[in-house]
Amino acid sequence: MFLEASPAICSYPIIAACRLAVFPLAVAAPQLPEALLQERDNRARWHGIPVLVQELYASSHLNSDFSRTRTVLKELSSLLSMEAMSFVTEDRKTAQESTFPNTYTFDLFGGVDVSVYSGLAPLSLNDDLVKDCLSVLYNCCICTEGVTKSLAARDDFVFFLFTLMTNKKIFLQTATLIEDILGVKKEMIQLDGIPNLPGLVQSFDQQQLANFCRILSVTISEPDVGNDDKHTLLAKNAQQKRNTSPSRAEHNQVTLLNIPGFIERLCKLATRKVSEATGVSNFLQELEEWYTWLDNALVLDALVQMATDEVEQSSTESSDESTLATAPLRHRLPQSMKVVNEIMHKVEVLYVLCVLLMGRQRNQVHKMLAEFRLIPGLNSLFDKLIWRKYTAANHVVHGQNENCDCSPEISFKIQFLRLLQSFSDHHENKYLLLNSQELNELSAISLKANIPEVDALVNTDRSLVCDGKKGLLTRLLTVMKREPPDSSFRFWQARAVESFLRGATSYADQMFLLKRGLLEHILFCIIDSGCRSRDVLQSYFDLLGELMKFNVDAFKRFNKYVNTEEKFQAFLSQIDSSLVDSNMLLRCIVLSLDRFENLAEDVRARPACLNTSLVVLMLARRRGKLPFYLSALREKERAEKYPGCLLNNFHQLLRFWQHHYLNKDKDSTCLENSSCIPFSYWKETVSVLLGEDRTSLCAIASYIDEPYMELDGALLED
Repeated sequence: MFLEASPAICSYPIIAACRLAVFPLAVAAPQLPEALLQERDNRARWHGIPVLVQELYASSHLNSDFSRTRTVLKELSSLLSMEAMSFVTEDRKTAQESTFPNTYTFDLFGGVDVSVYSGLAPLSLNDDLVKDCLSVLYNCCICTEGVTKSLAARDDFVFFLFTLMTNKKIFLQTATLIEDILGVKKEMIQLDGIPNLPGLVQSFDQQQLANFCRILSVTISEPDVGNDDKHTLLAKNAQQKRNTSPSRAEHNQVTLLNIPGFIERLCKLATRKVSEATGVSNFLQELEEWYTWLDNALVLDALVQMATDEVEQSSTESSDESTLATAPLRHRLPQSMKVVNEIMHKVEVLYVLCVLLMGRQRNQVHKMLAEFRLIPGLNSLFDKLIWRKYTAANHVVHGQNENCDCSPEISFKIQFLRLLQSFSDHHENKYLLLNSQELNELSAISLKANIPEVDALVNTDRSLVCDGKKGLLTRLLTVMKREPPDSSFRFWQARAVESFLRGATSYADQMFLLKRGLLEHILFCIIDSGCRSRDVLQSYFDLLGELMKFNVDAFKRFNKYVNTEEKFQAFLSQIDSSLVDSNMLLRCIVLSLDRFENLAEDVRARPACLNTSLVVLMLARRRGKLPFYLSALREKERAEKYPGCLLNNFHQLLRFWQHHYLNKDKDSTCLENSSCIPFSYWKETVSVLLGEDRTSLCAIASYIDEPYMELDGALLED
């Protein structure tokens, strides 16, 4: 029921009485005498809304005069849209329902119920009336979250809206409303519950499909569970252990992949070119400012349609395209809007592809993206659209499920980089980011070093790699070096390049990047650029670790760049101030120096995370020095007069390590690939450390005095 008890409602006895009436729907206005409503209208400043709701109810039956129905809807839409526009242009977080009295009154007197059940369904035969009715509902949803949540709870209504999307005339209005409703729906819908979903998707043109991706993004993304104590990694592992069946998001991903031609059409959308008229770039900044209130791609679609109509009308005045650059704004703007509109469509498409790449069907998605030449297509767009100009990006680095309030161009670049990261990460298809000449270069590096080519390189289908003089990875390195020190693009760029190096260490891959000056660029950013962004520095530390791991040439290049005590101290200072963020780099240095036997005795490290600590202890165990390290930890406890603290905590962390890694095939493979230490030795070392024999000099329990022992099983209980 929409009419719930509240101080505002109870202050009007007539409305309170209305709330007590028992009807199938809480439609207040149709139950009240019109004269009474009009009498109270002026005093309550209802602006005639209750009477209009009453008229809408009376005129929306099948045998009614629909011309009057549309007039009523137009009046209501005018009253509600003014508040909706003010809401969009202001800070939503500070807006209160009391700021929008018209919307509140409309909802209070049952206007939403009338629109849904007495208006929308019977009017579905008339496109214009349905469009007006959808507009009224959308304006209510913008201003009143309670309305959106109420509509979201009505599954029959939500699925009914999807059936309306087959009508191209009302597609935009329907899609906009669905997006808002799904955004607040408590339980994610199952896409296979939509009547004839494959037929619906296949009926969309490319622009509609791109807008549909905006809706799909809500249905295939796992909910953001937060970062509090209830959502630790241990808690997530326990939850996954209990829930072995696929989530609704995973179920929806499978549903989409089973739609014939769906992925192929997304690839075509992501890679299609945009025709730009002269003078377009001059107006992008204006459009980005407008985007602060045009925060919905579907709204922009409507504006593009209007702009298209204007161009067609103005084309009769002049056919000379060269005059566009000096023509009035109204002549130049439509083409600019088309460009930004295309960019916004690609943002939605790339997001969907990125989510699918990270799902359980990753290999299936990879095969399809390669077959439909997504990467070569993006490579051809790189200079012309993706990175055609510098865009300032001094903003917060957004997470996977966060809403982004960036301009279209910034969002486009970030989604593009996230897609590259997901595409390259631990997958042999990463070599599709290169062109044929660059693949030959990798082969030559391996031949010169007298090492075999990796199987993934040998098996790469050359017909699916990038075209042109540069591959996508090389183009990315070029723009990466041009970014300002604290640009958050650097974070995503570094993550994308690092993903190319992840997995089993490849000397040829490292040398390919070293020859292009990547190591010197990273060190400049860490030491000399004045960068203070923690996110950027962490991404560069991780990338540097992957680039230098087990590579003597990389260490030589490092020594050549860090050639003064001042630079070395600056580097150490950055490491020391970010021990957690730099722990992957520390692990790389420890493992690499261990492999370089002549430098093994010079290892000096302060491990900051569990795996890094384990690496150090495994190397110590290999040399028979594990008891020395455990004794040192006990002496540190005693010196700090806190016996048992470090060793008890470490013991429990190792038990968590077993719980986490022994059932994680991918994670265990990552450990083995990143360290060149067999995973069996990782498991064996952890078992030795957790041994219960207090006479063993390699068991943690031997170094904890009896009164301070806290080695129980509480940690692993669900």
